[in-house]
Amino acid sequence: MTAAGPRMHPEYSLAYLTVLGMAPPRMVAVAAKAGYTYVGLRPSAVTDDEPRYPLHRDRAMLLETKRQLAATGVRVLDVELIRLTPDFDVHEQDALLDASAELGARHLIAQGSDSNLERVTEHFAQLCDAAAKRNLTADIEFVTWTETADLARAAAIVRGAARSNGGLLIDTLHFSRSNEDVAELAKLPGSWFHYAQVCDAPSEPPKTLDGLIFAARNDRMFPGAGGLDLQGILGALPPGIPYSLEIPTTALAKKVGLEECARLAIESAKDFFAAKTLRQPPSTPSPRRLHH
Repeated sequence: MTAAGPRMHPEYSLAYLTVLGMAPPRMVAVAAKAGYTYVGLRPSAVTDDEPRYPLHRDRAMLLETKRQLAATGVRVLDVELIRLTPDFDVHEQDALLDASAELGARHLIAQGSDSNLERVTEHFAQLCDAAAKRNLTADIEFVTWTETADLARAAAIVRGAARSNGGLLIDTLHFSRSNEDVAELAKLPGSWFHYAQVCDAPSEPPKTLDGLIFAARNDRMFPGAGGLDLQGILGALPPGIPYSLEIPTTALAKKVGLEECARLAIESAKDFFAAKTLRQPPSTPSPRRLHH
């Protein structure tokens, strides 16, 4: 099979982690100025010490965010984060899902924080059903240091849930740090992949778990600056999906500011993807090349 053509003009989303600490209305304005099509919002905090913007509980901020979206034309790509814990109760997510729908979001990010595969799969199915009522997809992300740490387990959850709006979110960093095989990624149904999180990083991972977590949350690299196989990973995904630029650069942000980091992220991505051809794995069957 010949290589896939270059994606000259993918749609980009500004992920919250790239501008961690920036309030949602400001984030929308910054994204518009830099040329992003989308933003990713985080009403539900991931860590205990990060700034919190609970849009589902702060009506004034939600309305201001909606005003900024309407004024700029920027759209919400995804909302995070829903953890599928052993005691997960989907009804506790109603306010978050309602706010996501009101903001016009397309996708919900979930992580499987449960070692019981049958239970986490059932909880994911419940989340998919609740999301479908609001015209949202639910996309499970595997993260190296969580109970859902690799592609095989995430795929088993999506396959087992068997929901048409269930998806699998690939983060190029976590894919690489989990030592995944691009050929295995290419075998999965194209309809599972609604978008991808993109960053670069050194080809060699940190040697400790703490180092791995710190780098993922604070020290990623712009596309083309590291050694990850971005061409191979993204070439195994359906063409035309949006790229969420999740590129926290804490040290750089202290020097130049978050707004400049957002600009540098999209400019680097545009330069990289304009110059590169994304490789389709030889084993990829032709039905795999699906559009959404």
